Amino acid sequence: CQFLSSQGRLSMSADILLVIVGIAALMIGYPAALTLGGVAVVFAVVGVLTGTFDPFLLRAIPSRLFGILTSQILLAVPLFVFMGLVLEKSGVAEAMFSTLARYLRNRRGGLAVAVTIVGAMLAASTGIVGASVVTLGLIALPALLDNGVRAERAAGTVAAAGTLGQIVPPSIVLIVLGDQMSNAFQKMQSDSGQFSVDTVSVSDLFAGAVLPAMLLVGLYVCWQFFTAEKVKDNKPAIQHHQTGENFGDLLVFIAPVILILLVLGSILGGVATPTESAALGAVGALFLAARHQAVSRAQKGVSDAGLGLLLFLFILRWLFNVENAAVWWLGIAASAAFSTMLLSSIVALNKVGVLRPVLAESVHLISMIFLIVIGTSIFALVFRGFGGDDTVNALLSDLPGGTWSALLIVMLAIFVLGFFLEFLEITYLVVPLVAPVLLSLPMGDGSVMSPIWLGVLIALNLQTSFLTPPFGVSLFYLRSVAAQEITTNSIYRGCAPYIFLQLLVLAVVLVFPALTTWLPQVLFAP
Repeated sequence: CQFLSSQGRLSMSADILLVIVGIAALMIGYPAALTLGGVAVVFAVVGVLTGTFDPFLLRAIPSRLFGILTSQILLAVPLFVFMGLVLEKSGVAEAMFSTLARYLRNRRGGLAVAVTIVGAMLAASTGIVGASVVTLGLIALPALLDNGVRAERAAGTVAAAGTLGQIVPPSIVLIVLGDQMSNAFQKMQSDSGQFSVDTVSVSDLFAGAVLPAMLLVGLYVCWQFFTAEKVKDNKPAIQHHQTGENFGDLLVFIAPVILILLVLGSILGGVATPTESAALGAVGALFLAARHQAVSRAQKGVSDAGLGLLLFLFILRWLFNVENAAVWWLGIAASAAFSTMLLSSIVALNKVGVLRPVLAESVHLISMIFLIVIGTSIFALVFRGFGGDDTVNALLSDLPGGTWSALLIVMLAIFVLGFFLEFLEITYLVVPLVAPVLLSLPMGDGSVMSPIWLGVLIALNLQTSFLTPPFGVSLFYLRSVAAQEITTNSIYRGCAPYIFLQLLVLAVVLVFPALTTWLPQVLFAP
C-alpha cells in the first residue's frame, strides 16, 4: 500500500516491475498473448487509479490493432505458414528427404547432409521452429538411427536443422524482425529530429541474412562430412517413395527447390513484394502437393500444367510491362487457365484428405501468431506509458564501454529469454524497446548501427538460444517425438558441436558487419 500510495516511486518503478511480472508469468506457463496483454491492462488500471498513467494512451489500442490486422508486411505470414503446412501435410517434405537421402546415403555423412538441406528448405518455407523440428524428428530421425548413426549425432543433426528457420530467408522470423526493425529505425530517426527518414524493409533483411545463412549451412555440412563415420550397412534410408533413381524421382526434390528459389528470387530481384512472393509460394505448394498426391496421370498433368503456367506468369511479370496490351491479354488468358487448374488441384487435395488438416492447423498457428502480436503491442504501449523508453535509454546509454557494451548486454538478455520465450514474444516485446536506443548509439567510426546488421544478429542469437541446453525450446520439441532410446543427455551432447558453429557464425557476423550489409547495398542501392 505504501508503494502504491507513492506516485513518484510508482512512476519510476512500474515500467521495470511490469517487465518482471510479465516475464515471470510467461515462465510459469501462462499463454503468452493473454498474459502480456492482461498484465499490461492490470498495470494500466492501477496506474490510472494512482494517477501515474495517462488513460488517453489506451485510446491508441484500437488503431494499433487495426494497423496489425491490415499490415501488408504481416499479410505474408499466413501465406508462408500455409505454404509450409501444405508441403508438410501432403508428404512433399518427406518425399524430398527420401529422394535426397537415397542419392547421398552411401556418401560420407550423406544422410546428415540430406537432413540439413531439407531442414534449410523447410525452414525457408515456414520459419516455425517447433513445426520444423517435429517434422524432421518424425521423418528423418528414424532413418538416421536405422542406418547406424549414433543417437546423439542423429538428435543433434535433426535439432540443428530444425532451427535453421531463424536465419534462412524467406522465413516468418525475418518477416517479423524486418517489420520491427523498420519501425525501430524510423522511430530512432524521428526522435533524433530527422524528418526525411531512411527506411529498411523486409527485403533488406532477407538479403542481409543470405550470406550468414549460407555460411552456417556450409559449416554444418562441412562438420557432418569430416566427422561422419563410415556407412555401416545398406539399409534403405527411408522406406517410402522407392521409385528408382531417375529424373522423375529427382523432380520430387528439384520442384520444391525451384519454388523456394522463385519465392526468394522474386523478393531479392524486386519483382514482387514479400506478400506477393508468399502468395506465389502458397499457390505453388498447392500444385506440388496435388502432383504428389495425384492418383491418375490426368491429375498429375493438370498439376504440372499449373506449375508451368505459374512459372510463365512469373516470367511475364518479370520481363514485360503489363501496360502492353498484347501482354496484358496474354496474361488474362493464362490467368483464367491457371485459376481452373488451381481449383482442380484444391478439389483433388480435399478428396485425399490433405486440405482440411492444412487449413485447420493454418488457422490455429495464424491465430496464435496474431494474438501474440496483439498482446505484445498492448504491453509495449503500457510500458511506454510508464516511461519505459526513458528507462531503457538511460540504462543502455550510460553503460561503461559505450555501444559495444550495450549491444552485448542486449544480446545476452535476448539469448537468455530465448530459453523460455518464442521468437514472436521476444521480437515484439524486446526489439521495440531496445532497438531504437541501440540504433541511435554511435559506432567506433562515428556512424550509426545498421538495422540490417542488428536484425541478423538477433536472428542468429535466437537460433543459438533455442538450441542451447538445458532450456532450449528445440530440444523439448525433439524430445517429444524422439524414440525412447534417445536420452535427454544424448540430445544435449549431440547439439554441442552445432551450438559452437552457431556461436562462431555469430562472432564472425559481429566482427564483420559487411556480411549482412553488402548484398542489400548491391541489390537495392539507388
